[in-house]
Amino acid sequence: MKNLGLIVLVAVVSSLVSVGIYDFIKGEPVEIVTIQERSSAQYAKLPEGAFTEYDESVPDKTMYYTAAPTDFTEAAKLVTSSVVNIKASQSSKSSSKNNGWGGLSPSSSTGSGVIISSDGYIVTNYHVIEGANTLEVTLYNKRTYEADIIGKDPSTDLALIKINKNELPFLEFGDSDSTAIGEWVLAVGNPFNLTSTVTAGIVSAKGRNINILEGNYKIESFIQTDAVVNPGNSGGALVNTNGALVGINTAIMTQTGSYEGYSFAVPSNLVLKVITDLKEFGAVQRGFLGVIIEDVDEKIAKDAGLKKLEGVHIAEINPNSAADDANLKAGDIIIGINGIKVPTMPALQEQVARYRPGDKLRIEYIRKGKVVETDIVLKDKRNRTTLANKKKTKEELTLLDDLGVELRAVSSEEKKLLKISNGVKVVSIRKGSTIDRTNLMPGFIITKANDTKVETVDELMKIIEKSDEKVMLEGIYEADSREYYYAFKK
Repeated sequence: MKNLGLIVLVAVVSSLVSVGIYDFIKGEPVEIVTIQERSSAQYAKLPEGAFTEYDESVPDKTMYYTAAPTDFTEAAKLVTSSVVNIKASQSSKSSSKNNGWGGLSPSSSTGSGVIISSDGYIVTNYHVIEGANTLEVTLYNKRTYEADIIGKDPSTDLALIKINKNELPFLEFGDSDSTAIGEWVLAVGNPFNLTSTVTAGIVSAKGRNINILEGNYKIESFIQTDAVVNPGNSGGALVNTNGALVGINTAIMTQTGSYEGYSFAVPSNLVLKVITDLKEFGAVQRGFLGVIIEDVDEKIAKDAGLKKLEGVHIAEINPNSAADDANLKAGDIIIGINGIKVPTMPALQEQVARYRPGDKLRIEYIRKGKVVETDIVLKDKRNRTTLANKKKTKEELTLLDDLGVELRAVSSEEKKLLKISNGVKVVSIRKGSTIDRTNLMPGFIITKANDTKVETVDELMKIIEKSDEKVMLEGIYEADSREYYYAFKK
């Protein structure tokens, strides 16, 4: 009986409490808090009396809620009309090459591009248009235009092309430095020729080096995301949730040839610098510190008294270089450039690559346990601070890029020393290029091409251009007076 009485008492009390709560709600409406997610950072008001720790730095004691929306429809609308499909075709004389990353056929490849100005300038990947004789650009409205190549930069895998069309929709550049790990991003392109495809993911890492580019001066400091990217996405847009361009999708990490979890994009701040140079000069104006560097490991950190394995260790200083002029020393550890931290080699290379010869940078470094700052004026590969004052022709750029070789005229001193009257010297060769496959080595002096004397780089380019298919180079090496012959097909 006691238990029955207790049960009845509890029931009565519960009923009275319920009635009381109902009367309270009926007489005093409850405040309903609705949080509307927007494209910029939002702060949500909390109901009076809610238990939380307020951030005193936030106006009106509000609490930080979200940095980005999970509804990407507005950003997608902004982006899709500014991303194009690119078909790069090769003539029968050109050797076809399948790099496994652009939906290739024996004579053409397809990829994506991003319109960056209303008058028809488009940025894409170098590997999308590599070796192409004609470019066909298809816009979002399915109209097709032929495009001209303005310039290429294999060291960053970027290229700038242009179509003859005005009043085009285009993307604004965002700040890739402010793009944060964990932030939502969208990848927009044409995978497998499926036009205007939008995928979403987050930034999973920054400053990634995945060793896909070739050459001594390559720059790999990719934004890594888990947005789905596949063959045909190359050259497409990586945008934030505001629809601002933060990267150019370039590669995936894969064993199958298709997406397996991670994709990589060239940061927009680096893209902007490269395409500005290509538009103005036809080639990238690259500034160099003039150092041999390595990431900080445990031994270097211990010797330098560092608590973290961060920074870039200078192993060697090139004589008369920018670093030499600034009194940097082997053993110094660079930790910042113009106020931006550089914890790794890719991060350092990306920051320096944004500047031209003659630009002044503020370098922060550690020497003997102390943090030091100094100014440094960048130089080019030949230790000059001046910029190129001549924009190269499209034909000259195309031939040099396709051959994968850097050339210069032989000086009068060299002619006298080698007892020759003419010639063009091979300065450098890109690994895997047409010239590289001939086994020709840097330092070779080309005296004849197709049995015609060569006096200047322009003359050599004209001979190659007029050649039907096969080109025979004849010349000597500085340390060997014998004649050597190298042949290749255009």
